[in-house]
Amino acid sequence: MTTFSRKFFSTRPSFISYLPKQLPQHIPVSQPTPIFIPFSQLQQQLRLLESHINSTLDACTSLSQIKQVHSHILCQGLHQCSYVITKLVRTLTNLNVPMEPYPRSIFHQVQSPNPFLYSAVIRGYSIQGPLSESVRVYSLMRSEGVGPVSFTFSAILKACGGLLDVKLGRQMHTQSILIGGLCSDLFVMNTLIDMYVKCGFLECGRKVFDEMPQKDVISWTEIIVAYTKIGDMKSASQLFDDFPSKDMVAWTAMVTGFAQNAKPREAIECFERMLDAGVRTDEVTLVGVVSACAQLGTAEYADWIGDIAQKLGAGSGHDVVLGSALIDMYSKCGNIDVAYKVFSGLKYRNVFSYSSMIMGFAVHGRAESAIKMFNEMVKTDIEPNDVTFIGVLTACVHSRLVDEALRMFELMEKCYGVKPTADHYTCIVDVLGRAGRLNEALELVKTMPIQPHAGVWGALLGACRIHRNPDIASIAASHLFELEPNGIGNYVILSNIYASAGRFLDESDVRELMRKQGLKKNPGCSWIEATKGVIHEFFSGDLTHPMSTDIKQVLMDLLGSLEGSGYQPYLNSVPYDVADEEKRRILMTHSEKLALAFGLISMNPGSTIRIMKNLRICEDCHLVMCGASQITGREIVVRDNSRFHHFRDGTCSCGDFW
Repeated sequence: MTTFSRKFFSTRPSFISYLPKQLPQHIPVSQPTPIFIPFSQLQQQLRLLESHINSTLDACTSLSQIKQVHSHILCQGLHQCSYVITKLVRTLTNLNVPMEPYPRSIFHQVQSPNPFLYSAVIRGYSIQGPLSESVRVYSLMRSEGVGPVSFTFSAILKACGGLLDVKLGRQMHTQSILIGGLCSDLFVMNTLIDMYVKCGFLECGRKVFDEMPQKDVISWTEIIVAYTKIGDMKSASQLFDDFPSKDMVAWTAMVTGFAQNAKPREAIECFERMLDAGVRTDEVTLVGVVSACAQLGTAEYADWIGDIAQKLGAGSGHDVVLGSALIDMYSKCGNIDVAYKVFSGLKYRNVFSYSSMIMGFAVHGRAESAIKMFNEMVKTDIEPNDVTFIGVLTACVHSRLVDEALRMFELMEKCYGVKPTADHYTCIVDVLGRAGRLNEALELVKTMPIQPHAGVWGALLGACRIHRNPDIASIAASHLFELEPNGIGNYVILSNIYASAGRFLDESDVRELMRKQGLKKNPGCSWIEATKGVIHEFFSGDLTHPMSTDIKQVLMDLLGSLEGSGYQPYLNSVPYDVADEEKRRILMTHSEKLALAFGLISMNPGSTIRIMKNLRICEDCHLVMCGASQITGREIVVRDNSRFHHFRDGTCSCGDFW
């Protein structure tokens, strides 16, 4: 390891330049000490003085106050006392004062620093940076023969984790055992786990954890969180079950882990167990479970979580993070009006709360409200970010506002300094493509200043499906097959486009390619929330639900009534080359129709039926939902994989444009 002499620090300015010109009047200066005082009495006075300075530093809340205390330290001749200077450096670090130049110059003036002062400086650099200076100070400490203590290793290991330098971290691990004998020090071991995890060596962190003679809450939580971050919820759950004294932080880690790994049901179940165990919850816990509810899109769970937030006082309008999460949840559960009510109740709003509300309006097809919200945000001097513009552009996409989308896209960087990303280009390609300007959209993709990702080509392919353009679709699909070779949806869309255009040989080639690669189409899945928060799932063509007989009868009666009103099945929604009667049978068992029939049977008359779907709603199901809303007099809300459809009195909020 490279070593450094204390001359390395001599180029730094003296701390004298940072002190007040005169000693403040309110700080007492002790009178000269009489010559003939017993040594034991001097030691006692020194300890009292050090204790007084220590407590005074604890009360400091600003840099100016610390400088006053520093002046007092100088007047008392304690500037060489490592104990006092250690406390001074740690206080400066806790107040986020940069290590250079003031704390570093203080350290430079001490002729014989003890291990604790060295450790305080190393800790300061590991927190404030630059992290490499922590290593330099440690090297200096060792070159001057000062032995490290546990605080030294915990500080330097924190720096190693920040630098992602596992090689140096392993050296420190070895030295902590050979030099310090700290293999059983709980604090050092916890920092070791953190270092290995940050450097991407979870297996090493797990080995440290398993070999620890004693573990505390931090040990358990740290390793559990590490597994959740890599998506290994099985290992995280096993550890969590073995955890002898689970606290709120550990429960929150599991709830958040399930939510972040697309396991919303498990997240909600874990949260329910947490409540049953009588563990206190806070805003962080609620943000995790709110995210899970947003993924499920179920209104009853959303109301349940909203009530809990209010009872805890978390929904009082003070917590903008939770408020933004609640806005997102209610929006994704189909309750856009409730989402706006939460937004209106926030006492403090930032770019995230505004962006959540704008995106909520966008996916519900309320473009005017989204643009109005954007203008309101700008007037409040809150600077929009890239997410804000994605929300505004998405609103334009779903409402055919091509000119407005192009205008906003031009203003992004020009007026607000937001550089367009591939996601923003995706929105522009989408809005142009949906408007039928496919050649213009293709040219934009070809001339993009950044590499188009799968989302850009996917938007173009989706537009080709709407306008049945197999030529441009084949171009977009060829790029998607390279970027997402296992993206089954791209193959299915291209196959459907070929089938709609009557190019059945090309369709057959695509399906053969799917078979060769072992790809299978994801089945259409819809789910609906019944009473008491029970979620019922339906898959296309699957009639195994316990109420399937009743569901089938209700569907037949409904379709019969619709046909009496002029409805004809949109057979092109079935891409297969089969007989018309078979197409009718396939259409009748689409998952969203099965969910609709179940809702008509099981839900109270007049109540809103909310259906969530994993794929885009097809044209035939869209027709049926429109007709069903008129015949039954009920509002039907369907969330597909891109937006919400609100069916009322025979019409849809999307204006038949999706």
